[in-house]
Amino acid sequence: MRRSGIRALMELALADPLAIHLEIGEPDVPTPDHVLAAAARDAAAGHTGYTSSTGSAELRTALAEKVRRVNGLDVGPADVMATHGAMHGLAIAFAATLGPGDEVLLPDPEFPNWRMAVTATGAEAVTYPTRAEHGFVPRLEDIAAAITPRTKVLLVCSPNNPTGAVYPAALLESVVALARQHDLWVFSDECYEAITYDAPHVSPAQFDTDGRVLTFFSFSKTYAMTGWRLGYVVSPDPALTELLAQVAEATVGCPSSVSQRAALAALRGTQEPVSTAVASYRGRRDDAVALLAAAGVPCSVPDGAFYLLVDVSAVSRDGNTFALRLLREHHVAVSPGEAFGPGAAGMVRVSLASAPDDLRVGLQRLVTLVARWDEPAGRAVEAGAQLR
Repeated sequence: MRRSGIRALMELALADPLAIHLEIGEPDVPTPDHVLAAAARDAAAGHTGYTSSTGSAELRTALAEKVRRVNGLDVGPADVMATHGAMHGLAIAFAATLGPGDEVLLPDPEFPNWRMAVTATGAEAVTYPTRAEHGFVPRLEDIAAAITPRTKVLLVCSPNNPTGAVYPAALLESVVALARQHDLWVFSDECYEAITYDAPHVSPAQFDTDGRVLTFFSFSKTYAMTGWRLGYVVSPDPALTELLAQVAEATVGCPSSVSQRAALAALRGTQEPVSTAVASYRGRRDDAVALLAAAGVPCSVPDGAFYLLVDVSAVSRDGNTFALRLLREHHVAVSPGEAFGPGAAGMVRVSLASAPDDLRVGLQRLVTLVARWDEPAGRAVEAGAQLR
């Protein structure tokens, strides 16, 4: 199992007290006050014990209502389980559906934790391409070409990390039909569902007619609750839901009861902090794209999530080398594109969730490095340096 290049860069940056952190998808806003207050109040009232491994009945009822209202899925509490973050939900779903020799199709560029979780099951991660010239939206024929007799799961992520692509409804409907044709599970990672700008978010489970689409959600990005570690899975198959519960019990026992109470407050309270944050991310996206365009540095223009893939291949074909030099010489941390697979080689990922001043200064320094790449200081950097 290879370590995530995102975390490797982050740990180098943590050793630099001057570093501007643009490498991690961490909202710069705090958890909403009403969520903090409710969690503290409920903890003091005794909501600190075990719950069901699938989450409390009250939370699952509230989650089912949200999924019906927001995502348009006809589900009840029995179809929803709380997890220790969305990545835990994905990991237990991989564990429940995969065995050695099975294959999972991931989009390239990919979120590296998916591959790590697949590897832990003994299965193999295989990719299908998404390309910059298509706005990083996959083509159905490319997905179909990657399917083999060993394929068991097809994963989609929209809005996408790291590309920010939002997949159109027609494509998602076709993806589900393709999975039905080949009898595959579809895992839909929708952690960034609330963060869209120019295109609506659509859950592919809307097109599921035979119970093969699992949907994974998170409180981390929507409500700035990354450290609370609370997500949820919508599963259409009762037998699979039971197996997920067993794997959850074997790994975390149950999600944090304090975090579950906080999640209830987030769902039931004002949603104004969410809309305010999304508007801020949109503004940062527009400013960042304009800054890079003025300097002649190409980048993707995301329709959702809060990331930019910046193309630095004109000066460095290796995003690792560029990211290391940017940190060493200019004290700016970005994620190397190679951490996300071959499809992002020669790029770096920048988080728009960073503080606006940090984002502006960090991008200005990135532009400066691009302009001065061939100056003597650059030749002092070890050739071919890699993050491992």
